[in-house]
Amino acid sequence: MSLPFYQKLHQHYDSSYRNKDLRTTVSHYQQEKKSSAIYTHGSTAYSTRSSAAHRQESEAFSQASAASYQQQASRATASSHAFAASRKTASAYDYGYSHGLTDSSLMLEDYSSKLSPQAKRAKKSLLSGEEKENLPSDYLVPIFSGRQVHVSGITDTEEERIKEAAAYIAQRNLLASEEGITATKQSAVSKQLAVSKQSAVSKQSTVSKESAVSKQSTVSKRSTASQESTSSLHQEEAFEKKSRKVAIREKAERLSLTKTLEETEAFHRKLNEDHLLHAPEFVIKPRSHTVWEKENVKLHCSVSGWPEPRVTWYKNQVPINVHANPGKYIIESRYGMHTLEINACNFEDTAQYRASAMNVKGELSAYASVVVKRYKGEFDETRFHAGVSTLPLSFAVTPYGYASKFEIHFDDKFDVSFGREGETMSLGCRVVITPEIKHFQPEIQWYRNGTPVSPSKWVQTHWSGDRATLTFSHLNKEDEGLYTIRVRMGEYYEQYSAYVFVRDADAEIEGAPAAPLDVMCLDANKDYIIISWKQPAADGGSPILGYFIDKCEVGTDSWSQCNDTPVKFARFPVTGLIEGRSYIFRVRAVNKTGIGLPSRVSEPVAALDPAEKARLKSRPSAPWTGQIIVTEEEPSEGIVPGPPTDLSVTEATRSYVVLSWKPPGQRGHEGILYFVEKCDAETENWQRVNTELPVKSPRFALFDLAEGKSYRFRVRCSNSAGVGEPSEATEVTVVGDKLDIPKAPGKIIPSRNTDTSVVVSWEESKDAKELVGYYIESSVVGSGKWEPCNNNPVKGPRFTCHGLATGQSYIFRVRAVNAAGLSEYSQDSEAIEVKAAIAAPSPPYGITCLESCRDSMVLGWKQPDKTGGAEITGYYVNYREVIDGVPGRWREANIKAVSDEAYKISNLKENMVYQFQVAAMNIAGLGVPSAVSDCFRCEEWTIAVPGPPHSLKYSEVRKSSLVLQWRPPIHSGRTPVTGYFVDLKEASAKDDQWRGLNEAAIKNTYLRVQGLKEGASYVFRVRAINQAGVGKPSDLAGPVVAETRPGTKEVVVNVDDDGVISLNFECDQMTPNSQFNWSKDYVSTEGSPRLDVESKGNKTKMTFKDLGTEDIGIYSCDVTDTDGIASSYVIDEDELKRLLALSQEHKFPTVPVKSELAVEILEKGQVRFWMQAEKVSGNTKVTYIFNDKEIFEGPKYKMHVDRNTGIIEMFMEKLQDEDEGTYTFQLQDGKATGHSTLVLIGDVYKKLQKEAEFQRQEWIRKQGPHFAEYLSWEVTGECNVLLKCKVANIKKETHIVWYKDEREISVDEKHDFKDGICTLLITEFSKKDAGIYEVILKDDRGKDKSRLKLVDEAFKELMTEVCKTIALSATDLKIQSTAEGIRLYSFVTYYLDDLKVNWSHNGTAIKYTDRVKSGVTGEQIWLQINEPTPNDKGKYVMELFDGKTGHQKTVDLSGQAYDEAFAEFQRLKQAAIAEKNRARVLGGLPDVVTIQEGKALNLTCIVWGDPTPEVSWLKNEKPLVTDDHCSVKFEAGKTAYFSITGVSTSDSGKYGLVVKNKYGSEISDFTISVFIPEEEARKAAEQPQKGNKKSK
Repeated sequence: MSLPFYQKLHQHYDSSYRNKDLRTTVSHYQQEKKSSAIYTHGSTAYSTRSSAAHRQESEAFSQASAASYQQQASRATASSHAFAASRKTASAYDYGYSHGLTDSSLMLEDYSSKLSPQAKRAKKSLLSGEEKENLPSDYLVPIFSGRQVHVSGITDTEEERIKEAAAYIAQRNLLASEEGITATKQSAVSKQLAVSKQSAVSKQSTVSKESAVSKQSTVSKRSTASQESTSSLHQEEAFEKKSRKVAIREKAERLSLTKTLEETEAFHRKLNEDHLLHAPEFVIKPRSHTVWEKENVKLHCSVSGWPEPRVTWYKNQVPINVHANPGKYIIESRYGMHTLEINACNFEDTAQYRASAMNVKGELSAYASVVVKRYKGEFDETRFHAGVSTLPLSFAVTPYGYASKFEIHFDDKFDVSFGREGETMSLGCRVVITPEIKHFQPEIQWYRNGTPVSPSKWVQTHWSGDRATLTFSHLNKEDEGLYTIRVRMGEYYEQYSAYVFVRDADAEIEGAPAAPLDVMCLDANKDYIIISWKQPAADGGSPILGYFIDKCEVGTDSWSQCNDTPVKFARFPVTGLIEGRSYIFRVRAVNKTGIGLPSRVSEPVAALDPAEKARLKSRPSAPWTGQIIVTEEEPSEGIVPGPPTDLSVTEATRSYVVLSWKPPGQRGHEGILYFVEKCDAETENWQRVNTELPVKSPRFALFDLAEGKSYRFRVRCSNSAGVGEPSEATEVTVVGDKLDIPKAPGKIIPSRNTDTSVVVSWEESKDAKELVGYYIESSVVGSGKWEPCNNNPVKGPRFTCHGLATGQSYIFRVRAVNAAGLSEYSQDSEAIEVKAAIAAPSPPYGITCLESCRDSMVLGWKQPDKTGGAEITGYYVNYREVIDGVPGRWREANIKAVSDEAYKISNLKENMVYQFQVAAMNIAGLGVPSAVSDCFRCEEWTIAVPGPPHSLKYSEVRKSSLVLQWRPPIHSGRTPVTGYFVDLKEASAKDDQWRGLNEAAIKNTYLRVQGLKEGASYVFRVRAINQAGVGKPSDLAGPVVAETRPGTKEVVVNVDDDGVISLNFECDQMTPNSQFNWSKDYVSTEGSPRLDVESKGNKTKMTFKDLGTEDIGIYSCDVTDTDGIASSYVIDEDELKRLLALSQEHKFPTVPVKSELAVEILEKGQVRFWMQAEKVSGNTKVTYIFNDKEIFEGPKYKMHVDRNTGIIEMFMEKLQDEDEGTYTFQLQDGKATGHSTLVLIGDVYKKLQKEAEFQRQEWIRKQGPHFAEYLSWEVTGECNVLLKCKVANIKKETHIVWYKDEREISVDEKHDFKDGICTLLITEFSKKDAGIYEVILKDDRGKDKSRLKLVDEAFKELMTEVCKTIALSATDLKIQSTAEGIRLYSFVTYYLDDLKVNWSHNGTAIKYTDRVKSGVTGEQIWLQINEPTPNDKGKYVMELFDGKTGHQKTVDLSGQAYDEAFAEFQRLKQAAIAEKNRARVLGGLPDVVTIQEGKALNLTCIVWGDPTPEVSWLKNEKPLVTDDHCSVKFEAGKTAYFSITGVSTSDSGKYGLVVKNKYGSEISDFTISVFIPEEEARKAAEQPQKGNKKSK
């Protein structure tokens, strides 16, 4: 398996992705080789830094030689930049070598070449052209560069630094003239650096030499420095010829300058110490190792940084503790070199190791992997043939750096699945990866028909950490196919596949065709979009007439139909689109019944030319808003375009023709339009097709052509300059489908596959063009009904049809499909019965040594997981010697196949090491040999404890239980085996989670395991015990999932009519070679004299000859050549008794009785004797017995038998005294008998006789008007009493009369009896209404009466209910303030004295006083609290007791409620005082006083008020002026006098008495009218005269 491109091209330096720096062993050696090349390839940065750093520690500015002088001078200016320069060099070389770059192509200054200019905004890249092509468009290679720290020079300004650098170079050149010391070396280096300006090392060396120039200096400055460096090469040659005196002088000047530079730099270093600090960096990273077990391994790394970094080692992200495993790990750090040594490596040391370097400036990690190999010796090819599970764990190295081989298993796998359109479906399986590595997850990828499945709105993927799931939110037929899950872990992957079938959704119209599928766009331009689809497999029972295409603009919900008539061809150009808009499409099929459901919508398609789409995709003109905005260039004055070229008919059907051409070469700079013309093939009469709508694209679809007619076509170009010449005409085109419907496939051959599937193969259709695929249909032989096996066409001549019924015979047929339609059906295949195919068995596994002697060994193994559909007939064992780890050649251990899963191999060599292989065989042949076993030494076993049991197997697997069986160990130890212990654990649990199932040893070699968790996977083991102890555990049995498979059946016990007891079992999943094996206590019952076994087809029966106590046990039935189908039945003592009793009943049967003999009285007083049997056949005979004498049907007795219901009846008109006695019904049905008896004697008979007479009288009463329900009472919600009764058999003439205490009650309303209810309403019921009420019905047919006594206890009961209703009608307590105090009150419907009222305050009954009183006023029940005080605050409860129950109403008179009520009381109290003492006129003054003129008027009135009011008088609302004529007087504060002496007409008017004090005032008005007698007489005389005038 190859690595993904992103692991090939670069390494991730992301600290969150800790394992990206891992390499294989070969790549490490290559990297080491490249790294060594870096160190020796003129890397001045490395040499300068390492030597300078060492010399700073060991030398103190030694001046022993001229060479040392030169080195110290060089160090003075470069030491501050050594770390940055070396770091830049190292990162650049690491990057270059990891990408396959050479030194010449690597630029250390900016990682970019200066030979060709770059675009202003172009991104810099270090990848070659080939590597760039391999990168995906959206993937960016991350480039991480280390932090670079640059130390400033000895001066501050830019100009001074340049001068400083120039001075340094001059001094260097002066000192370089010394003969034989360093000039030659320097010259050689300089010459080497000047060879190529493109050399990265040269540039870095130049930079290191000119380190005084800052990082920010421009390119021109760097060029100047480079020129100076170049010119210095020529100067050095001249300096070599100078005298020794001059050279010594120049050296002295250089030493002086060097000292000055060092002092200045030290000064600046003290000013800013942070310039010396830099983050850790790995000079040498640890490399990965692959070692054998028990070998030692060392990991080395070198780290730079200041302050000196502290290095910590980690294993799988866990710090390594050397004290936890003394001697295992040795960690050392010497002179910047850090070492981790791992002693005696084992497989547990296979891990990822990390060296973490940290200081105050940051943290950096480097990674290395250690892989410990377990397998040694020659390569064993048999491990490949045996399956992936036998490959050595160290077979390859993964990029994860862990175990080189991951075991990937799938549990709880999804099977072949069936769904329906519109439903949801989930495919999933549990992924088990060993060894398990935390923080590393596998790569999960799903495929459909080999194509990766991407998440979308239709399908979602999920990975939970141990389970992968693929979920379909809305199934479509497009989702049908073969689904594969691929789990990749490093370079290794495993995959699992299963087919998913999607059936058609139910049609809205019965008989309508199914929905098409795979709607997509074949071609798109400005003028039309060609849509294609696949025809459905189901046509609804009648041929499909065609298809309707619907379109919908993206962003809307409005669908419109594109074609008026159905099209049969599965492609169609949709026109009438708006340029630049995006559309989605769907297709519907139609037959004579109706239109089917629409297909799944297509992906959005834009109405644009492909070139325009590409332009807009690369440089979009507007953000995506559902449509594409098209911008056109401004037209410019052009020329008439030339004719188009290469005009051709690209597609022709009976519905349309598609033309395609190339634009003309002569077209100008503006856009052009096209006009399409056509003519009949035999004429030259050209007609323009698109007269109204010019064509913008070089493709066009023509409609409305006559089918079968021949045409030619040509195209003209047009722009603002005019219409050009036409193109060359096309060849003659006949309108019709160019694509023919494919021919029918041939030679349909079905073959057996599984018990629910059949493989169908066929010869593909000949000369089929544009074939889409094939549809396969199946039919049960003789049914005549065909069902589709697939709803998505399959390609290729072979398909597996799933979902078939086991044992049923099917025939198949196939038809091909392309865009033109579906072919005819092939001929029907031959019938085939659905059952599993036979194949060779899979390899046995779990080979173990059961016993070893000096010259022989006993091997055991486990039966193959797959028997190949046939019973395993035997095993063959091979062995070979292993000498010093080198295996020899294989030898046969047995010539004749052995039937057991154990075999003794003799004639072996003592103390020799052997390996073994086992192969299974069935009638299909010999299977693949097993994996090679472990090495076993042939030696005498002397252990005292027994060996491991063997041949473990499980059966009868259910959701909470299973049966585990095993065989005794071959080696029993020094004493016999006395029992066994069984252990289990979940398959995924660790070894320390085994738990025992039995505390005491069991002697049986089987155990039924109970209490399993449904869906969990378990493994089991068994240990034997003898007197010496418990032996080694057996090999594991399992894993097995606790589940009850669908269709599981159990053993059923049956007792036939003759009392014969049998156990029966049925299996629906048998193969032709399957057999039933019965056993008792899991020991075969074959040959047992107490049992008979009969098997026929898929049924078997085991019959007990004479069931007894010796037959108690567990009876099980296994079905061979199946997937472990088995069932058992337990017969214990209780079950034995039950079966024997049932057998006795069947030998001597009885007629089962459902209901014993009973008697009942009918409405006329008739007596009915009846019983019911479970079943009464036509042969059942019934005998009726009375007092031991048979009675027969006659005038007195009527008999009846209902054989459908089993009811047996006898009727008597009436009971007389002589009918007292015993009645018996006897039944006989063949040899079955039954009876039932009823005794009617004494009081029982007399009661029955009385009841019969009463029913007779009742029947007579009901012949006239009568009461269906007698008189009763109820209390209404208004607390009234309603007397009611229900009457029946009433007519218009029927009268009803009510009485109370024998006195008729007159009723206002007349009863109409429509509802059959008569009522009498008594309002405000009280004691006076007690009495005896009676109602009488009568007419010419008779009369009936009903009485109701409402006296004594009955009256009390009614009054209690009335009081209860009144109490329930009480309103909530309310608070009311009065002038006297506070009143609490509640209203009831009405009040009765029988309703007891009790008040309590804060839980204490209130004692009534003059201040606190209780009473009832009308319907108001109140509690008056006069002159309330704070002590009256609290909770008040009013309890209404109806005679049985108390009903409470509460109110809280405290807080704000009390304050408000008390304030209102104070206000009302003051108002009452004011009203009481207010001045007022109590009486004495009339309203009107009529008096004769001249008379005297005297009026007297009483006045009251406290204090005594003031009195004043008014006349005509003005103060009255008193004099002798009119006088007023007020005496004793009570009496006011008014007098007029000799009244006159002037005294007439309105008078008023005004009384007033501080509480108020009052006015009492009266009117005085004075008349003259003479005027009155004159007016009376004038009245008659006026009347006479009116009459005239």
